[in-house]
Amino acid sequence: MIIAWINFAVLLGCALAMLYLYEHSAAPAVRERLTGDPEAYVQCGRLRRLVMIPMSLSVVCFAVYRFFPLPVPLPEYFPWSWWVSLVLALLLMVPAGAVMLAGIRAAGKEAMSPQKGQGLFGGIYSRIRHPQFYEVFGWWALALVLHSPFLFLFSFFYLPIWLMMVQAEERDLVLRHGDVYVDYYRRTGAFVPRRDRREP
Repeated sequence: MIIAWINFAVLLGCALAMLYLYEHSAAPAVRERLTGDPEAYVQCGRLRRLVMIPMSLSVVCFAVYRFFPLPVPLPEYFPWSWWVSLVLALLLMVPAGAVMLAGIRAAGKEAMSPQKGQGLFGGIYSRIRHPQFYEVFGWWALALVLHSPFLFLFSFFYLPIWLMMVQAEERDLVLRHGDVYVDYYRRTGAFVPRRDRREP
């Protein structure tokens, strides 16, 4: 049981580390303005890459939970066959993954390292501001693949974390691009594609 609690503590710590690192990686313009540091964008890029460590460790913790579950009043497995969970995971992840990958492709280098002077993106970004937010659905898909009701419920914990990451990004983008971004913000949906009628 001690392994289960240690694993859960690491999982929580990784979630908070992801939030901390990503929020700081998504604020190069704020950092540059506050400190005058010409390396602000480079430093934020390093932090963005560091996010991959707690994220990867979280995936490991999900897998470990499968073998060392917490003593909680939930069934260890869903009441249906594992194959049903696998199909549900695919139904969730295929469209979410397509949106997320389209965002990564359109963002280019900016996806992993903020670039000073980078303009607004094209592609899927012409209709939705945060396609990479769809990454959050990967936690539910992973919980389904592992056939774990507890992990599925725990995955809701990531939703406010990803929303806070989005807010940090938007604050910095307003600072970076000013009225251009504000106008873009008004014309597009944050997570659901939308285009303002006034747009040509």
